[in-house]
Amino acid sequence: MTERESQIVLGLDPDPSALWPGMADRGHELSAETAPAMRAAAAVRAHCTALIDAAGPACVAVKPQLARFEVLGAPGWGALEAVVAHAHEAGLLVIADGKRGDIDVSARAYAQALMGAVDTPFGSVRGLDADMVTVNPLMGADAVEPLIATARESGAPKGHTAGVLVLVRTSNPGAADIEDLELAGGGTVWERIAALVDMLGSDGVGESGLSDVGAVVGATAPEHLARARELMPHAVFLLPGVGAQGGRVADLAPAFAPGRAGGLIAASRSIAGAHVKSGRDPRDSACAEAERLRALAWSLT
Repeated sequence: MTERESQIVLGLDPDPSALWPGMADRGHELSAETAPAMRAAAAVRAHCTALIDAAGPACVAVKPQLARFEVLGAPGWGALEAVVAHAHEAGLLVIADGKRGDIDVSARAYAQALMGAVDTPFGSVRGLDADMVTVNPLMGADAVEPLIATARESGAPKGHTAGVLVLVRTSNPGAADIEDLELAGGGTVWERIAALVDMLGSDGVGESGLSDVGAVVGATAPEHLARARELMPHAVFLLPGVGAQGGRVADLAPAFAPGRAGGLIAASRSIAGAHVKSGRDPRDSACAEAERLRALAWSLT
């Protein structure tokens, strides 16, 4: 396997109260008069960059959970920008996990903030420079289309395809409350969303046979994967929920029907917290867990 022959996505969900040993020192190095948000953001940045350095070589992308950075205000967003830049320097794609979705005007602003840029009377202001974003489709196609358009515009200058990942059948227990509901015309809510994903992505299918409009399909409900693949034959599947949420890589084979690039297995706490179980150095433990997951994913394809 070469360095990027991987289907593993490194989730970045930093909790300032539960960072790797020594990372809080970065915040304590700042003066006591420095705002708490700035000190916490410095520690979070150090933790995430160290995690990328350790586990990144076994991964294809990172997935920062935006709320974990936004909770620290402007310093948190600054830390996020630095982490994104560090991931790109390491050759990793960046999936901005914010689950955005709103009316078209607001959706366009979200897209510019995460993947594009906005023109102002003072010049162009670049956004986060993410490669992919997670999107909530509950408001319908017109809430997703501006994000798709921006992804297609922003991907070309980078030399690769950017994209969106639409929530279809998620990994949380409450997904069954709405996503599994039966519709009067037949099928479930998530199956209707899957059909929407296939339709929105039809113009974005590349030479690989995969589209720039993908789907978030939870690894915690693998019984839906075969049907999801049937409904979305060209979509890349982001598969969260492996590890701490109970999902197992061994159950995910249907996601990879189009080939190795058809699935992206997201793991966060199981990699970042691997040292708790192993009792070894956090960097070594994170690297070993990411490599273990990569080998398991490779065996499916």
